[in-house]
Amino acid sequence: MLGHPVAENPIDRMFDAVYAHYGLPWQFWKCDVASEGELAAAVAGVKALGFAGACVTVPYKVACLPYLDASDDDVLAIGAANYLTVEGGRWVGHNNDGKGVVKAIEKVTPVRGKRVAMLGAGGAGRAMAMELAWAGASHLTLITRREAQGVEVAHLVQKASGVPAEWRQWSDDVVIPDGTQILLNATHLGCAPDLERVPVDWESIPSSLTVVDVITNPRITPFLAMARDKGCPIVEGVEMLVQLAMQIFEQWTGIEPDEPVFQRAVAEALGE
Repeated sequence: MLGHPVAENPIDRMFDAVYAHYGLPWQFWKCDVASEGELAAAVAGVKALGFAGACVTVPYKVACLPYLDASDDDVLAIGAANYLTVEGGRWVGHNNDGKGVVKAIEKVTPVRGKRVAMLGAGGAGRAMAMELAWAGASHLTLITRREAQGVEVAHLVQKASGVPAEWRQWSDDVVIPDGTQILLNATHLGCAPDLERVPVDWESIPSSLTVVDVITNPRITPFLAMARDKGCPIVEGVEMLVQLAMQIFEQWTGIEPDEPVFQRAVAEALGE
């Protein structure tokens, strides 16, 4: 994995446990790439050292694209990559962030026909917005601090899917738009060890609204804990991680994994 920071992400312990289960002499390494200026060297180094692939996490999912040899259709549509494979000696970019979150959400509630609000629209958020639209969401509201980012992703969603999408300014405690049925935190607020509060107006969130977080450590973030206390159905970032990691594992190894293997591995990685 290439990203910054990466220390609290349980993905390496999860993957190593799964590799061991399937008898593979593989290891998953987390590499903290301190700045975008070092990203080109990091990507070249991973390729030169003969790795089978790599995951890409914040803040490099968009920045990594110029250093790839090719990208799949998802990356071309979304404009971000979250994992790489080596194919014929070339680095090929892929993106299944959104596929993972859709699978996780649909274990709790259907996406089709739902109005979705999303906090943040970075590399992961771009993919999630696109996949939620492709999965049949009826409307997307992108709430970001940076107007250019939110407007860009809203335009991208409408152009690629035809689903109406709008940008709203994130300032102070966010009031969630009336009629929202799924609320997704696509920021890093709430990640261990800082456990920062996600600034939303909880009075604007009804108990019928499904609340989703992308954070993987801790499993129950302060954001999800507040939602659960209000009686909202919740979707954990850990579930999203499992869904997308299974797809990546199969792409890298050619082995179709059993989901309980990944669920046990991530629980152990989190010390549960």
